[in-house]
Amino acid sequence: MPAQVRAPAETSRTVPDLAELMSLAGQARALPGWQPAQRARQKGEYRAVIRGRGMEYVESRPYQAGDDVRALDWRLTARLGKPHTKLFREERERPVFLVVDLGATMAFATQGCFKRVQAARAAALLAWKAVENGDRIGGLIHANGLHRELVPARGKLAVAHVLRVLAEIGGSAPEAPTAGAGRPSSQVMALRRLRRLVRPGSLVFVLSDGRGLDEAACTELAEIRRHCELGLLLVHDPLEISLPQLSRPLRVRQGTQDHVLSVLPETARARYAAQFAAREAALARFARERRAALATLLTTGSPFESVQALLRARR
Repeated sequence: MPAQVRAPAETSRTVPDLAELMSLAGQARALPGWQPAQRARQKGEYRAVIRGRGMEYVESRPYQAGDDVRALDWRLTARLGKPHTKLFREERERPVFLVVDLGATMAFATQGCFKRVQAARAAALLAWKAVENGDRIGGLIHANGLHRELVPARGKLAVAHVLRVLAEIGGSAPEAPTAGAGRPSSQVMALRRLRRLVRPGSLVFVLSDGRGLDEAACTELAEIRRHCELGLLLVHDPLEISLPQLSRPLRVRQGTQDHVLSVLPETARARYAAQFAAREAALARFARERRAALATLLTTGSPFESVQALLRARR
């Protein structure tokens, strides 16, 4: 008989628990903030927080000597017959989008918690941190064709809404992936939807196991990165990284389905590990080329430490 991997005893290890997600507000306060350190106060050496202009119009006033002519309010100038200048202030608030994959491949673990539980915990930490920063929190949570779009909003009620959706979708029975020949994956469809939602200067975090981040998905991410800041958090189970040496077949469960791992020769185990490493290397290369933050989270790891590493990796 194959050896049986013991299923987690607590439901919270297989599906996200709303009460637990709500309780992570305290941990989130210890995380580093979004905003990069100010390099210097001298003119021209301030590192902008937001990609693009990142400025909000406040009012117009009569032109004064030394004002930038590019800021002239031509409409008011024409109406009053005297030059007027537009005044702007730096935007202190920014939309934060969480793109969380809770599909079938995320309902898996041989150790610790299911990947979807870890992803939900990390997303909750980011959501609570957004509120502490005074930002708006929203996102797109998806699972095998089911997509829930959450328009960014302020405050604890907005976080509670995000967490309820995480618990709702993460607690549903996983379905087999529906992507087929010529049909985009759930991840690609989610990112295409996201491109219509985000505005320039948004902060976007993608939480996934990376299996859906194929060439088409990376193309969508590259377009998002052109105008937004991007962070990738990849969630893995140790078994996905390398196969153990087995003396007899091993039974594991993914969602509601059982799978049997056969005893494999060393060459097959090495090929399996090489395939995983190649996929991770491709995503790391993408992140490096696009200047996106990247971190990993194991099913046995600490969501707080992985989110902390992700925020510190921002450039």
